[in-house]
Amino acid sequence: MGGRYASWGIVNPPKQRAEKLAWSPAELDFDRRQSILPFGNGRSYGDSCLNSNGTLLDTQSLNRFISFDLKTGVLEAEPGVLLNDILQHVVPQGWFLPVTSGTSYVTLGGAIANDIHGKNHHCDGTIGRFVNTLHVLRSNGELLRCSADENQDIFCATIGGLGLTGLITRIAIRLMPLRSTNVDVQLKVFTGLEEFQALSTHYKSEYQYIVAWLDCASGGKNFGRGIFMAANHAKQGELKPGPVTTKLSIPINFPRWVLNQYSIRAFNSLYFHKQKSMVGEQITQHYQGFFYPLDAVGQWNRIYGAQGFYQYQFVVPIQHSKVLENMLRDIVSSGTGSFLAVLKEFGDVPSPGLLSFPRPGLCLGLDFANRGVQTEQLIQRLDRQVQEAGGAAYPAKDRLMSAEAFERYFEQADKFAESIDPAFSSDFWRRVSRQ
Repeated sequence: MGGRYASWGIVNPPKQRAEKLAWSPAELDFDRRQSILPFGNGRSYGDSCLNSNGTLLDTQSLNRFISFDLKTGVLEAEPGVLLNDILQHVVPQGWFLPVTSGTSYVTLGGAIANDIHGKNHHCDGTIGRFVNTLHVLRSNGELLRCSADENQDIFCATIGGLGLTGLITRIAIRLMPLRSTNVDVQLKVFTGLEEFQALSTHYKSEYQYIVAWLDCASGGKNFGRGIFMAANHAKQGELKPGPVTTKLSIPINFPRWVLNQYSIRAFNSLYFHKQKSMVGEQITQHYQGFFYPLDAVGQWNRIYGAQGFYQYQFVVPIQHSKVLENMLRDIVSSGTGSFLAVLKEFGDVPSPGLLSFPRPGLCLGLDFANRGVQTEQLIQRLDRQVQEAGGAAYPAKDRLMSAEAFERYFEQADKFAESIDPAFSSDFWRRVSRQ
């Protein structure tokens, strides 16, 4: 079954059946299903949201708000609620998401299952740190209320657990106070990872959000250049949520020839100079443009063509930043540089999630148009260097991770496996667990 039931990367969508859940998931008869997996809005890039020849439990209709405490900012909702739905509801009342991904079209259940991180990881960590309670329906019919104090093993396994511990039916999460929907942004130009690290060290104690765009297509004197962004929420202003519709939509898959080393290099150069023109000024913009720039473009994944694309996101310890520089040189020389390379520094803010991806170090997220074996070999070369440096790759965005790499990246994998529901599985899990 294709269409909605594919990953955002589109690569080789499998055959799988889907069942749209009603508002009473507790009535499900799990016994008849050989392999099942919850499915949110399909914004995972790899195959952690896919279940070839199995069944997906479509949670889109489980989208009700259950309660919201205006004084404490605690929101309880069903898993199919989109982050955008939450923002539309809570922003006018002076609250904001404590951690958000790069798109607001992620479900709350998906955000928890992938323990999303944002531009504020250096000070706030992942979304899992702000979860009060989870209700998890197991295939034996048992509905568990989970928290740091109750069914702790399932609680910690479900945060970042890729939907494998059961079906999340409701979530209580703590939000963050908000005074304005605007953010104040500082932009700086850097050349090389050392300059990025110096900027990050200087600004991270004063700014809640730190991120950079990195040019992954240019060599020579332009190698390693980028735009550094530091931002805080404005202290006063209006409380108006962002638009709920996109301004532009990509109607068809782009032809393969559109994306080549020359067009990618040209795009990187244009983007760099456009952002560079705003350096030196404090920019005030709506949170929508800062956090979710791509939400204005519907179906932007079609830019990569019908063959789709791979995303590879990884983190390496700061002391191994030279490894990251070597990887960048490999990417530039391959001629398949990424349009959207996002660089940031993770802090030492641990998550309760057993499979949580972030850890202290430099994190880089990359998109590569699918060129078959050439692209796979490039990512595998990068991944070997990440392993040797003691880093990790992000399961939600990975389609090629080996079982050996998974075991090195996630030391608590065996403990996590003890909490997996026997009826739940995914393409990702079968690969990394050698099933």
